Amino acid sequence: MTERLVAIGIVGGGLMGREAASAAARWLHLADLGARPEIVSVCDPNPEVLAWYERLRPAPRLVSDYHELLADDTVEAVYVAVPHYLHEEVYVACLDAGKHLLGEKPFGVDLPANKTINQAIAAHPELLARCSSEFPFFPGGQEVARWIAERRFGRVLEVRSLFLHSSDLDPEKPINWKRQARFNGEYGCMGDLGLHAVHLPFRAGWIPRNVRAVLSDVVPERPDGMGGVSACDTWDNAVLLCEAEDDDHSFPLRIETKRIAPGETNTWVIEVDGTAGSIAYTTKYPKTLRLMAYEPGSTQSWHVLELGSQSAYPTITGSIFEFGFSDGVLQMWAAFIDELAHGRDGMRQPFHCATPEEAAWSHELFTAALESHRTGAVVKMAG
Repeated sequence: MTERLVAIGIVGGGLMGREAASAAARWLHLADLGARPEIVSVCDPNPEVLAWYERLRPAPRLVSDYHELLADDTVEAVYVAVPHYLHEEVYVACLDAGKHLLGEKPFGVDLPANKTINQAIAAHPELLARCSSEFPFFPGGQEVARWIAERRFGRVLEVRSLFLHSSDLDPEKPINWKRQARFNGEYGCMGDLGLHAVHLPFRAGWIPRNVRAVLSDVVPERPDGMGGVSACDTWDNAVLLCEAEDDDHSFPLRIETKRIAPGETNTWVIEVDGTAGSIAYTTKYPKTLRLMAYEPGSTQSWHVLELGSQSAYPTITGSIFEFGFSDGVLQMWAAFIDELAHGRDGMRQPFHCATPEEAAWSHELFTAALESHRTGAVVKMAG
């Protein structure tokens, strides 16, 4: 079978750029997909960051100006992982250059920027544009997605989706761009972490009708790394209580994104309570899926399913082994390359990457959350 090669450019060579390159390098880990990525060009203004990519074979072209990367006709698709305030400029430039786009969340620093990006996407229907969100590709996330699609919950009672960090509990942690509103945006932790929390609820069609938000700025300043301090003016924690609807029944949808959740390390939680069934999964215990099936008059009993390594796309790893973050990145990239090469209807499995529409809904929600916190009121969502 002939394998299609998709030439990838990376704009932003830091942490997630390296994860993308690593995923491409271990593509043989996947069962044959009929297509594979090759990193052909990387852009970053920092020569020390670019130096890491010299390890790749074949060696990619290394540049400091993303316009130079976009002018390369050999680049078919671009992965962009840059600070949020640059999303609008770079994402639109990628699309206008005729490149398919996998962009990091939140797809724009704020709602106006997101709308501009979506206008560019609409102007280029021939291009695939998707937003990065890898956690639903964990085996437990896939089990939850299938369970929801099969409507095994009966009537929804409540949905809780959380994404939790703890490193910012240390007030001596030096500041970075994600802790400064001029780079990260006013959303704070919602923009940085929020799409992880809303990805599966939005995919299920559970779009909030309204929101009451409580936002917390716990650490107002941090060391600047040069002997002084800088203002840390982004929201550290966000708790959003929303009202959503399923089958003409409203239910509470609780969304939490926290940078200060003591003891948590990149923990994703998704829980659905229903009258006929309930399900709960967290990356804190990545092998464990909790389920309850209920019939009137029967015992209410949670059952535990021990998960293995297999996710949306089969891999060479034995099914009894464990799954990790890098595996989630690889699975997300497989979904992107699969859809790019074969189209949505031709994908090897049905779970696609987060869409621009889902990213846009997150902007509507986070903008409403800012207003809710500012006014202390429940804010209705547009539409």
